Amino acid sequence: MAYDSSSFGVVALAAYRPDWDLFRTQLRSIQDQSHTEFVCLISADGGDQEIAEFVKAELNDDSRFRVLGFPERLGFYGNFERVLQAVPFEAQWVALADQDDRWYPSKLETLIPQLNDVALVSGQARVVRNPGHEVVADSTARKNVPFGALVAQNQVTGSLCVFRRELLELALPFPRLETITQVHDHWLAVCAAATGGAVVVEDVLQDYVQHGGNVLGEVEDRRGILSSWRHLASMSEKYHGSKGLLAMLRTSNDLSFGWRRTMVDCLSTRVAVSSTELETGLSAFSSGHSWGPTLRVLWSGLRSGNVALACFVEFVAGTPVEVFARRTVKH
Repeated sequence: MAYDSSSFGVVALAAYRPDWDLFRTQLRSIQDQSHTEFVCLISADGGDQEIAEFVKAELNDDSRFRVLGFPERLGFYGNFERVLQAVPFEAQWVALADQDDRWYPSKLETLIPQLNDVALVSGQARVVRNPGHEVVADSTARKNVPFGALVAQNQVTGSLCVFRRELLELALPFPRLETITQVHDHWLAVCAAATGGAVVVEDVLQDYVQHGGNVLGEVEDRRGILSSWRHLASMSEKYHGSKGLLAMLRTSNDLSFGWRRTMVDCLSTRVAVSSTELETGLSAFSSGHSWGPTLRVLWSGLRSGNVALACFVEFVAGTPVEVFARRTVKH
């Protein structure tokens, strides 16, 4: 199968209560792609009528754009899973899209041919702030890292990637861990890296728009110790029903080891270990992991710059619960 200008695919867009101006810009940027062989499936989380009417009016009833309405609100993770489950078998590739960015016209044309060599390809974005279109960063500066470092810290932003449709046979259904770090793009990147390969290219292919409604943003808040503590307490109350110390320790573990363990354990049941690099990454974060492989992956990642200090600190914060869990398993 050749991935070229004639390759048919799907743009999978998850929508929920969009900013209409940003949504209009994004829809038109997808409509104006130089690669035209696609349908855009728009999964409207929690209702579709208003979104369907808007899409029809703004795009002059372009038949390539189809709104899928679902009354049940699942959140962004479940909504992306739902739209990916609707991708037809005849599609050769899938591109993920957020509702509030702006693609450059050659994005699909640039990325799709890369799929002749790898299962997933991701580009870069210019980061802009809305309103005002202030340029925050000229590039998201994602990079290629070893498998273990990719499990530790994601380098693939969903809205920047295109992947082979066959990857869905491995990735669906998504693994579950109810925490904010449960993200579709990290899971898809790990699945691709473990099988057909994943690559990040240097091309800047869209504007990544930051605003008050971002579920996950590119520009992290520069929180102090007190505000970080309050943020952790808030998440602990949401996911563990308490702001107590034990709940906060569990949340710290969920944000670090927990999500990686969820991915790795699920992946281990779906793929055969085919390389030393894959085996090392899996053994570092699996339920039965020993601390040697874990520390080697994290420390080498920190020293090489493949794992950021903030990510490393998250693992440190999650260690007390991880140590206790490991001792409980042994006894």
